Amino acid sequence: MKFVIVGFGRVGRRVARILSEEGHEVIAIDDDVGKAERAEADGFTVIEGDGGQEETYDSIDLGSVDALGGLTGSLDVNRAACAIGREHGCRVVLRIDTDVGETDYDEYESEVDEVVYPERLGAAGAKTALLGGDFNAVADLTEELSLSSLMIPEGSVAIDRRVSQLDIPADARLYAHGRAHEPMSIPLPQTVIEPGDRVALIATPDALSSVRDRIQGEETP
Repeated sequence: MKFVIVGFGRVGRRVARILSEEGHEVIAIDDDVGKAERAEADGFTVIEGDGGQEETYDSIDLGSVDALGGLTGSLDVNRAACAIGREHGCRVVLRIDTDVGETDYDEYESEVDEVVYPERLGAAGAKTALLGGDFNAVADLTEELSLSSLMIPEGSVAIDRRVSQLDIPADARLYAHGRAHEPMSIPLPQTVIEPGDRVALIATPDALSSVRDRIQGEETP
């Protein structure tokens, strides 16, 4: 798959490295000379420029890009980058860095495919670690949402079905999939579930319980 990462700071660089390690093509965009040089030293295709400006993408065939992440520290740049990506049919992911009200959050969410808040996710992970747990199930990402990864056991009715065929409630979202002992990545619709696979979801607690019953129990997924 092909990705454009706008912003090669601490978040963008880590995301770019993970995607590259999983064999994906990554193009990095940043208007900071030092960050652009760092991306180039890491082996990425680099465009030095403002990710919020249309002309920055002149050398990229955005029609061939699967997803674009607006991952800078500037919400305005991230929103503009996502708008450009969305115009060309890319999946777009928006980073925000501060807690926002429900109205603002709903507005941002309506503009993109996913909203990510690294600080909140990091805080939830740190809390879980301090309590002696792991990151397989993290509650309180928000007051209403939980993050969880589920293993597909032998005998699950989800086995041999495509990811796109799983009946996930409207208030749950499957955002990652991985084979046993392999890193998770964005699931492709045609991916077929196998025993030992893991899927990661963000959902309300009630929806998460329902998905767990369907995938790990005997209900039809």
